[in-house]
Amino acid sequence: MDAYHRHTVTHADHPVAAPLSDRAVAVILDRAVPRDRAVRLLDLGCGEAVWLRRALAARPEATAVGIDLDEPGLAVGRRAAEREGVADRLRLVREDAALHVSDRPAGTVLCVGATHAFGGLLPTLEAAHSHLADGGTVVVGEGFWERQPDAAALTALGCGPDAYDDLPGTVRRVTDAGWVPVYGHVSTAEEWDDYEWSWTGSLARWALDHPDHPSAAEAAATAREHRDAWLGGYRGTLGFLTLTLRPA
Repeated sequence: MDAYHRHTVTHADHPVAAPLSDRAVAVILDRAVPRDRAVRLLDLGCGEAVWLRRALAARPEATAVGIDLDEPGLAVGRRAAEREGVADRLRLVREDAALHVSDRPAGTVLCVGATHAFGGLLPTLEAAHSHLADGGTVVVGEGFWERQPDAAALTALGCGPDAYDDLPGTVRRVTDAGWVPVYGHVSTAEEWDDYEWSWTGSLARWALDHPDHPSAAEAAATAREHRDAWLGGYRGTLGFLTLTLRPA
């Protein structure tokens, strides 16, 4: 019987674990990671190392390290790196990203959609700075309020209204902390919809295709509950901002 690992299933059709299109990821990487020198990348909360694998595929001199606690996701990343021919330049480590100590600084540090591992946006940036080489760049992805959240959105997300700022407030917090945005991408409604339909659809399809699996009922219920929370709760309220930053 097939093994069940929810994160792998939910991202089968949308490997990037954030509401970002493939084109957006490519543009962000082009702005953040040089192609003309042997840069080192570090991803804190890398999941299946999609960002690192894509960066390495286009930059034959680059090397990368990914940190995550999710061993099944790391295993997926290692197998994919072998298929893609970048495994010799990618090291994936099962470790708490908040506790990671780098053996040498990185030219680009990424943390997209994993700021919770550090307790929020600003602690994430503090941690990223501790791993960053002089003149280096940080890529961070964080939620923000597209509009004032109502009770349905807060219930769906399980948070309070102070969990995020609006877009100007989010950027202001970053700049007040001593960072300079050199690029940014605000996820569109189309990117959000593709991400959420892919997340819930992949999980629902897996449950239908594996009706005898012990986790089938749980998977179907999770897909249904997540879809309801998104459509009836935070759709159009929770935004996502990916910033490319350098220290001031």
